[in-house]
Amino acid sequence: MVGFTRLHLACGAALLGTASTYGIQQPMSSGDSPMTPVGQASKRPLVSSKALQDSIKGEHLLRRAKNLYEIAKLGEDEYNHPTRVIGSDGHLGTLAYIYSTIAKFGDYYNLTYQAFPAVTGRVSEFRLVIGDEVPKSAEPMSLTPPLKTRSPSTGCDASDYPAALDGNIALVMRGKCSFGTKSEFAGLAGAIAAIVYNNEEGEVHGTLGTPSDNHVATFGISDAEAAPIIKKLEKSKTVDAIAYIDAEVKTTMTDNIVAQTTEGDPNNCVMLGGHSDSVPAGPGINDDGSGSMTLLEIATQLTKFSVNNCVRFAWWAAEEEGLLGSDYYASTLPEEENQKIRLFMDYDMLGSPNFAYQIYNATNEANPTGSQELRDLYVDWYESQGLNYSFIPFDGRSDYDGFIRAGIPAGGIATGAEGVKTKDEEKMYGGKAGDWYDPCYHQLCDDVSNVNMTAWELNSKLVAHSVATYAVSFKGFPKRAAVAATKAYKQSAKYHGSKLFI
Repeated sequence: MVGFTRLHLACGAALLGTASTYGIQQPMSSGDSPMTPVGQASKRPLVSSKALQDSIKGEHLLRRAKNLYEIAKLGEDEYNHPTRVIGSDGHLGTLAYIYSTIAKFGDYYNLTYQAFPAVTGRVSEFRLVIGDEVPKSAEPMSLTPPLKTRSPSTGCDASDYPAALDGNIALVMRGKCSFGTKSEFAGLAGAIAAIVYNNEEGEVHGTLGTPSDNHVATFGISDAEAAPIIKKLEKSKTVDAIAYIDAEVKTTMTDNIVAQTTEGDPNNCVMLGGHSDSVPAGPGINDDGSGSMTLLEIATQLTKFSVNNCVRFAWWAAEEEGLLGSDYYASTLPEEENQKIRLFMDYDMLGSPNFAYQIYNATNEANPTGSQELRDLYVDWYESQGLNYSFIPFDGRSDYDGFIRAGIPAGGIATGAEGVKTKDEEKMYGGKAGDWYDPCYHQLCDDVSNVNMTAWELNSKLVAHSVATYAVSFKGFPKRAAVAATKAYKQSAKYHGSKLFI
């Protein structure tokens, strides 16, 4: 539904196919070969970190990236450019490629897919004019509904929304509660749209989260562009506004893919994941083709070895819609199955062009016990290679979030998204200070040329090290405890995927 209005601003507080179905050539030279039957497992040596790392080759990763880009082209008919967004042929092709690659290894893996409903949002067009200015920072919230002509019926309490808001637009400060709550209260008060302005420096890129019938079309703007508007409103001046959003919120069925070794102790699993989807805007070869193809290559090479503990690989769908696949998986685990996962490792964006070697700063004080031991494994490896590294916040931006909230130790590495590289980081890693770590983040140019192969291959070896280490032994690693996410984590997690939610 599309709406257009000039009003006053008021202050208030699928089933999977096969790779051949999609015309993708399997990279047999990277080690994809029929697996030795499990009954002959004794012929395979026990995996070691060095052997698994040595099997990781940059040319194999690059071949997979090229395959993934060809798959992304399947989305061109609908989106007019390559994409692997969920629901597109590009994403269906991605799932088929992953599934069929693992299926070739016979009974080395138990291979399943997990269907779930994903709520998706798509904004076709929007405009916001406040007074005689068009805010440059204005952006629709993810999962915003279209503008309504009238709501049936800021702050974080219904009493923050005055009667004058009825039929007008709410201007709300960010903070304290979720954007979805603010939008819902605005709708219940009769507002036809809401604008959330930042209470910190910079723009607001947010999501409303779980849809509500009371949500209204919602924008985010920066603190700087909100300041002159607030001054006028505080002086009881009327501010005219034009708001317009053409959007769609719908439910799409999609799939997670999970592959677990048939060998190894099933009560002590090392689990790792990356996401199989991209944003609508582009093919997502770094985000997260780099992580998901690293998992696929390591899963391929692991079949040459035996393991003591089970290894479970996961390719999450709908990460870009708000971590939906990993959230669904973690939240639906029965307690007994939850306890079998000794740790979860998240690998999202491993080859950013202007990279930094980033480690999630997970501590046992703020996260399930074992998270810090995983963090230190990454630290020790980088130091053993004579490489610099940086700690980054554990703030809910990727698929570890659902596992931490389910009480499962978690961590991971990354190479950076839209963050800006500092002068110190330029000295540590090279590249260019002042630019994003990934200048093509969430854009059409996130193609094969957007991956730094040096960083990608090196980090893939670190992923292999993490897999081999725990596939052999959890000696010295803390036992699992049945705990939920800590208060400290909940307070620090302001993101749900790439979007702020509070």
